[in-house]
Amino acid sequence: MENIKAKKKYGQNFLIDKAVLNGIIQAMPNNNNYLVEIGPGLGDLTEKLVKYKDMTAYEVDTDLIGVLRSKFQDEIASNRFKLVHKDVLQAWEGQNTLHEGKYDLIANLPYYIATNIILRALEDANCEHIIVMIQKEVAQKFIAKVNEKEFSSLGIISQLLTTDSRILFDVPPESFNPAPKVVSSILYLRKDMTKSLSDDFKKFLKACFSQPRKKLSKNLSSLLEKAEISKIFSALNIDENKRPHEVSASLYSQMYTKVKNGREESSRG
Repeated sequence: MENIKAKKKYGQNFLIDKAVLNGIIQAMPNNNNYLVEIGPGLGDLTEKLVKYKDMTAYEVDTDLIGVLRSKFQDEIASNRFKLVHKDVLQAWEGQNTLHEGKYDLIANLPYYIATNIILRALEDANCEHIIVMIQKEVAQKFIAKVNEKEFSSLGIISQLLTTDSRILFDVPPESFNPAPKVVSSILYLRKDMTKSLSDDFKKFLKACFSQPRKKLSKNLSSLLEKAEISKIFSALNIDENKRPHEVSASLYSQMYTKVKNGREESSRG
């Protein structure tokens, strides 16, 4: 079992540091939510999680499925542990949620799809808490505040959809086998279950940050006439020289509402 090698194509780095595993367990919210894990690997975190709660794990790697089935045969037999052999993003495509009731997502995520997974979890109406290990630079984007250079659409989405977002602690490369080339962080997000964002708003944000170092007004010119941009900026008291990371999440919301209303008016006219 120990001779399973981490596969590059799945971005695998197995967590071997017991202190980090315990830190993740201690960060678990004390609630009755179900647990979902993505990419359980060799099952070191799974082994601890399943002692606390019933859970489902999504694993794409066929070799690891065999390892996990034998390691958790008792838990699988007693329905405390459900193992799904599937790419998690495909699972979301097919079913919109990873669990039919309220759940918390706890996972050591492959770097290459971490951002996509977090965005999908933020969209999943049943997911309440997200505790994931990801590359530190990506974690910083999700907790960045206005005027910080890391502040981007990820920080805005996170601010608009969560009541709490922070980095719990950093994890050095030597906590993994093989050791990645970057520092990782445990990111904690608690969602506001009453909020959601439209795809249209996300497209709007994408346009706003299409060239992050250029002026916001320049980026918006792909969506709006210059006069319209000036009108909106003036109404919201936004300086026309501002760069995208210098405008707050709530101003982006208000700006989007005005853009949308403008579109509706022009389509009526």
